[in-house]
Amino acid sequence: MPLVSIIVPVFNAEKTIERCINSILGQTYKDFELLLLDDGSTDQSGRICDEYAEKDARIRVLHKENSGVSDTRNQGISIAEGEYLQFLDSDDWITPEATTVFVRSMIEYQCDMVIADFYRVIGERVSQKGDIEKEGMLDRSGYAASMLQKPADFYYGVLWNKFYKRSIIEEHQIRMDISIDWCEDFLFNMEYIRYAHAIYVLKIPVYYYVKTKGSLVSQGISMKKTIQMKRTVFEHYNNFYKEVFDDAAYEKRKGQIYRFLIDAANDGTVPAFSLSGNYRLGSERTSLSDSAREGDGSFFDLYRETKLLERMLELVALRNDLVTADLKLLYFFSQPHKNCTAKETAELLRISRRELSLATQRLLSRELIALPENAQRENRKKTYVKEYTVTPEAENILSEILFALCDLEQIQYEGFSQEEIEMYEKLSEKRSQNIKSAFRI
Repeated sequence: MPLVSIIVPVFNAEKTIERCINSILGQTYKDFELLLLDDGSTDQSGRICDEYAEKDARIRVLHKENSGVSDTRNQGISIAEGEYLQFLDSDDWITPEATTVFVRSMIEYQCDMVIADFYRVIGERVSQKGDIEKEGMLDRSGYAASMLQKPADFYYGVLWNKFYKRSIIEEHQIRMDISIDWCEDFLFNMEYIRYAHAIYVLKIPVYYYVKTKGSLVSQGISMKKTIQMKRTVFEHYNNFYKEVFDDAAYEKRKGQIYRFLIDAANDGTVPAFSLSGNYRLGSERTSLSDSAREGDGSFFDLYRETKLLERMLELVALRNDLVTADLKLLYFFSQPHKNCTAKETAELLRISRRELSLATQRLLSRELIALPENAQRENRKKTYVKEYTVTPEAENILSEILFALCDLEQIQYEGFSQEEIEMYEKLSEKRSQNIKSAFRI
């Protein structure tokens, strides 16, 4: 059985579904099933899904009469076989490491849910949501208290930036409420949180959200039904807090709880996105042009390997408010090295001298590196690169760097047998010795 079931409802998504599916099939994590649920599409979406299923045995396609996204997701949950559930919308896509970080966090921290940051996309611009200030574990009351600060926020309401245990969903028969067309994701999450004891919050963005809904009125929903739906959602919201908090804590936060009614009074529209600190789409993460990706020869190979390493390190940097140059230098200091000059160190790490200087200062200010006592008494300008040492405060970050290096190695050796890996390593060592010998002449 697959460890993960990825559920994607599809309705008239012929323009975007290939991008969505390709992002899933391109995951660094491979042990999943992909459930493509064709909700009565009248365009070519169903045919596209079938074509993908013919090429990849991990894909299952369900063609059904149109019944709406909530009922479609429910059917996906019912036929899923994975231990964990992950959801996508057909016009969105995910980063290559999304499922990997979800699975790793769920297992490493023994939690019941993982929730991550995401990117917001408008046209050719993208920005990080940035609601998560600190990564770490939350219990149910901590999650509820955080949700109070932004009660109607997408971060808490949607399914697609979260990772669920199917056992909890099945044991308590949690499903989408098909009687409402607004905040149904939010109700599902509140019901799930009632049984979740530990939630891990990831600071890194793993999802690209591009879908925008109109108002409930523009969707043809009457004012009477709109009021009924909002009343239903608030009743669930209010009861959720009555259960999570004791009487005294509930009374203390009652004003905040009722703030949901104000935040939700925008008729179901998606608030305008602030794209401050935004990027041109494609420049938010390390990427390559088609020419660089397909080019042949040693220079292209070295360049691609460097860029792939940077992509792996970006996640660690995002989680720890650092940049990739900081991580390269930190790892360099943790390894045995001799009398490398600052110029050689910068060239070795493929960063500029200015980046080296800035990275050194950031690591010092975060107390991730330090100077030995004898070096601290000397003039800082005479300090050699080799004199910096890694502090105990850097141990967790170094562990994350090692995980990233393992992920890189896994990508490099994909499809290799153990015998081939050992032979490759032996030949690489011999090649390395030959290169070292050349510089002794």
